[in-house]
Amino acid sequence: MAPTDVAAGALGRAAADAADAWGEVGLATGPTDRAAAESAVRAAYRAAGLAEPGRVIWAGSPRAGAIAAAGEPDRGRPVRATLRNVPWAAARAAASAALGPVGWAQVWTAASAGSWRLVVDRVVEPLRRHLTGELPEHARDALFDAVYGTHEAPWLATFAATAEVVGTGPQHPGLAPLGAVTRQVGWWWPYERVAVLSDRPTELHRDNIGRLHRGDGAALGYPDGFGMHAWHGMPIPDSLAEVLPHLTAERITAETNAELRRVMLEHFGYERYAREFGATRQHEDDTGVLWRVAMDRDEDLAMVEVVNSTPEPDGTYRVYWLRVPPWVRTARQGVAWTFDVPVEEYKPLVET
Repeated sequence: MAPTDVAAGALGRAAADAADAWGEVGLATGPTDRAAAESAVRAAYRAAGLAEPGRVIWAGSPRAGAIAAAGEPDRGRPVRATLRNVPWAAARAAASAALGPVGWAQVWTAASAGSWRLVVDRVVEPLRRHLTGELPEHARDALFDAVYGTHEAPWLATFAATAEVVGTGPQHPGLAPLGAVTRQVGWWWPYERVAVLSDRPTELHRDNIGRLHRGDGAALGYPDGFGMHAWHGMPIPDSLAEVLPHLTAERITAETNAELRRVMLEHFGYERYAREFGATRQHEDDTGVLWRVAMDRDEDLAMVEVVNSTPEPDGTYRVYWLRVPPWVRTARQGVAWTFDVPVEEYKPLVET
């Protein structure tokens, strides 16, 4: 049976609270409480009906954890499905039965969808792809056995909300201790006889829409020094990250990889590059000036220089540089493109 209107309102509030609380867990950084993490992991094994692991091994990052897991000859079979998938499926079935399919979809959207995009889509998936390229070949298969620790938080938010309002509770006894593990540890590898745990990140830097991003260091960093450099969500080589703070127009021009050069241009600034490299004035009209830089092995860099018609408090007029597609041939055409209108329809009555 679907929840009543009263219950639905309470569920909405609980979903919002859970989204905030578990969203913070999913993006948490800082020291790991190793004692609390080990205690939670052992409790999760017991709740799942498994014997506690004979040994717990700690690693300073997911990379080190995967290598440690792959190198354990007496680890036993992986128990990820028993510890994680079974509790998830049981809790989902209980919540769906209590809320109905539509109610379940609504609470998932309210409690988990936003943080899923921020944590899983924009942190877990890029990190997993990065690790696939960074790990020694023998350790890559260990990624299939990993539980994502703090990055598991998004899906737990939905069950926290439904348990609070509908009273479904954790229908599998392993869900509560799994939540405790999520609050305490980074990526981890559960096996029959060994559990490999890694520390949480020490730093996590994002852009304004949540993508991993940093121009002067690792966007995602760990205690053992492992890190992932990224620019607006795109992983970049460590060598490029080291160059970014010291870029020159000449270094950008010499870069042969077009994708990396675009990263350099964004960091350096299109306007600055155009000025230092010596852009060609291609066209001028009452909307501004169209500048162009011919790029080797890449599309031209085209920009329109426009002057704000409204003066600043000190009486000066601010100048803006707008990047436009290389097919633009007039300044008006470029400005019209930024407003997503055909050039013949761009006739502003008032400019600001």
